[in-house]
Amino acid sequence: MIGAPKAPLFLGLAGLIPFVWGALTYLSGDLNAWGAQNLGARFVGPYVQLFYGSVILSFMSGVLWGFATKTSGSKAGLCYTLSVLPALWAFFMTGGGPVQAGTNLIYGFAGLLILDALFTFWRLTPVWWMRLRVLLTAVVVASLAVGVYM
Repeated sequence: MIGAPKAPLFLGLAGLIPFVWGALTYLSGDLNAWGAQNLGARFVGPYVQLFYGSVILSFMSGVLWGFATKTSGSKAGLCYTLSVLPALWAFFMTGGGPVQAGTNLIYGFAGLLILDALFTFWRLTPVWWMRLRVLLTAVVVASLAVGVYM
């Protein structure tokens, strides 16, 4: 589809489920009620998106850390420093209520995409990385936007 190996592509797409599910349960009262009753209240609407979004930003810090291992010297120090920013952003910026937290997660994922582009520019990522990251980030941001702007 986008040149990524099947495992990262399918796992990346599967990782979108909580974001899309959260948006759908935000938009549909019936689906929200079903999800809350059968899965629990924290697995619907903005709750699932905000918690999972924080987890994914932290996970992506680890991915960037892994890319940072491909360099050395002062560039390595810069890459390691940049790699922890998404996790720190998630930790410090996801409080203050669902709209503010959702907005900050949108900014966090946009910033992560910039870091992805920078690491790609430095040739630390696989050649297919940005195509996958753009697709995944677009769905994540659109899903989070449902809770923030609707």
